[in-house]
Amino acid sequence: MEEKRTAPSYTLRQLVQYFLRLGYAGFGGPVALVGYMHRDLVEDKKWISEEEYKDGLALAQLAPGPLAAQLSIYLGYVHYKLIGATLVGAAFVLPSFAMVVVIGMAYKMFGGLPWMQAIFYGVGSAVVGIITISSYKLAEKSISKFNTKAVRQHWLLWLFFLAAAVTTIITQHEEILLFVIVGLLYMIVKAPPKWIKRPLVANSVFLLGIGFWEYDANTLIKIGWFFAKAGAFVFGSGLAIVPFLHGGVVEEYKWLTEHEFIDAVAVAMITPGPVVITVGFIGYLVAGFPGATVAALATFLPCYLFTVLPAPYFHKYGRNPSIKAFVDGITAAVVGALAGAVIVIAIRTIKDIPTALIALGTIVVLLRYKKVKEPLIILVAALTGIFLKLLL
Repeated sequence: MEEKRTAPSYTLRQLVQYFLRLGYAGFGGPVALVGYMHRDLVEDKKWISEEEYKDGLALAQLAPGPLAAQLSIYLGYVHYKLIGATLVGAAFVLPSFAMVVVIGMAYKMFGGLPWMQAIFYGVGSAVVGIITISSYKLAEKSISKFNTKAVRQHWLLWLFFLAAAVTTIITQHEEILLFVIVGLLYMIVKAPPKWIKRPLVANSVFLLGIGFWEYDANTLIKIGWFFAKAGAFVFGSGLAIVPFLHGGVVEEYKWLTEHEFIDAVAVAMITPGPVVITVGFIGYLVAGFPGATVAALATFLPCYLFTVLPAPYFHKYGRNPSIKAFVDGITAAVVGALAGAVIVIAIRTIKDIPTALIALGTIVVLLRYKKVKEPLIILVAALTGIFLKLLL
């Protein structure tokens, strides 16, 4: 029996306009974007109820894919079903996609120039600090506070966190199977489903000059397949995709160098909207605009399907204790993998005292001054990089 919902107090056009604004002006990564949606849509505008928001957040945590993008798609679905989910998802993603394509053009044109390298010298170090704080916030939000009582109460989740972090540091890529295993283990320990309790039985020229249309068909197929896996098997926030992308684009396919990958993460941080839109930038560097388009579509299509297909049933079944325990286990491992990825990236990015000081300064500023926004930090880091390169 379908649940009866009250008539919306807003139009679809108003909702799409809101997410279009959030897509081009919403800085701060997944934690911040999810917070903006709650503040604006639940507390201020009262378009979405607290219960509807929590359902969307739980589904976004459960399903693989970028957290903020999935939550936006679900909130579009709440009152306007498939058309709402589709238009809201597109409005949220397209502004930042356009921005990373433009940045990709500039990177292709000026990537070899000293001033561009100087900018990313400072920005790359600041990114390490930003993702360190993001990892810290995600751990607090997803597992527990960092105090003795909370850690003792959630010791098994913290054990999964550490296991995933260490595994990521050693292997330098994300182990998807580990996520599934710890999710199942936590489900069995915390809230085993009924069947487990039973006895087991068998059962143009300018455009060419900036790489706009430079691509190879085989490469596009590989891009599509790899980024589809990224969208279908990476759980958690947009930043959780970083170790998976690193293992593929740098280690396995060698599409990007370590330096280019750090720049791609930096681009994700300096542009608004979902952090995972960095896949568009990576796709552009590998195979021009077709590569950017294929990478973005392949990444976001699974998260769209994983949101709209179970949405009608999730309100009824999403609070099942076994499902919740499975999600909690996976989330702990995802956040642990992210923490491990931060260490891997830091080791490869922090090469001297100035970069170490920029990263440390970023962490201190974000911890002490809550109102300071990431774009301002990125701007200061870029100017610092230029200044240091002029001196060195």
